[in-house]
Amino acid sequence: MRVLAFVMISLLFYISTLYAQLLPVLGGQRAGISTAQFLKIGVGGRASALGESFVAIANDASALYWNPAGLVQFNEHQVFFSHTNWVVDIKHQFAGAVYKISDVSAVGVSFTTLHMDDMKVTTETLPFGTGEYFSYGDVAVGLSYAHKFTEQFSFGATVKYIHETLDKLYMNGFMVDLGTYYWTGLGTSRFAVAVSNFGNQISPKGEVYQIDGSKVSEFQAFSPPTMFRIGFAVEPIMTDNHTLTTSIQLNHPNDNSENVGIGLEYNFKNLFFVRGGYKLNVDEQNFTFGAGVNAPISFAKASFDYAYANFNRLGSTHRFSILLGI
Repeated sequence: MRVLAFVMISLLFYISTLYAQLLPVLGGQRAGISTAQFLKIGVGGRASALGESFVAIANDASALYWNPAGLVQFNEHQVFFSHTNWVVDIKHQFAGAVYKISDVSAVGVSFTTLHMDDMKVTTETLPFGTGEYFSYGDVAVGLSYAHKFTEQFSFGATVKYIHETLDKLYMNGFMVDLGTYYWTGLGTSRFAVAVSNFGNQISPKGEVYQIDGSKVSEFQAFSPPTMFRIGFAVEPIMTDNHTLTTSIQLNHPNDNSENVGIGLEYNFKNLFFVRGGYKLNVDEQNFTFGAGVNAPISFAKASFDYAYANFNRLGSTHRFSILLGI
């Protein structure tokens, strides 16, 4: 375990000092090539506080979003709720439930929404508004299944339907998430690989009229925001009272630069948690932190988590989540 901890710390230090050379910023070359951007907003106070370095942890119902293979990494049925105050007054919600079929299989459902207040309709000649308003919103519904093939290896998949509305235009389509989870057998070390939002190109439907009165009803198709993640996690410290979990994760989005997330979680007697994280090679985001508490109640195990994420120019975001285990 000391060797694992030393390797982990050395790797984090090396990446933090040389990430600019290892991961060139290619976001400008890829920006604008995918749609359904709301699918990239992470869920849960715990994962967000860890710099979203979570695919190799993913041992609660928030795995419905991060890595479906994680649905068989816990024993009870769980219900999960997450609320995010996103930038520019955008609200993001995620709800999910996991039902354990057996010791080695689980199914889950998830529901995601993103919405904001109605906005003014403006034109070239009326830049301060025409008196009309338009709305924007997103919805995603997912069905997940996971199976533990051996004590070390698990696999999971999610099929989801997404619907996006922008005034008179809308888009819909189906996407797939795939995930694996592998315990190495060396202490508590494990690694995971997940691919999210894989699917066909989708294009808007509907009709809009330009200022000259001409109608537009055909639009360009774009790919979904596919994300490849590979992560590693280990507990270098684990006693009856104190546990320290460390994680590192490489993210490869199809529409931005490769980036790295690192996270630390301190657990005191499985009752109180303090977390921190950092994102490397991300233009706007950098550090995150948060806390959580387990509060057993009469009918379930309850966890409450909070995360703060800093954005350089856009301010900050706050996430709140509740997890119930039955």
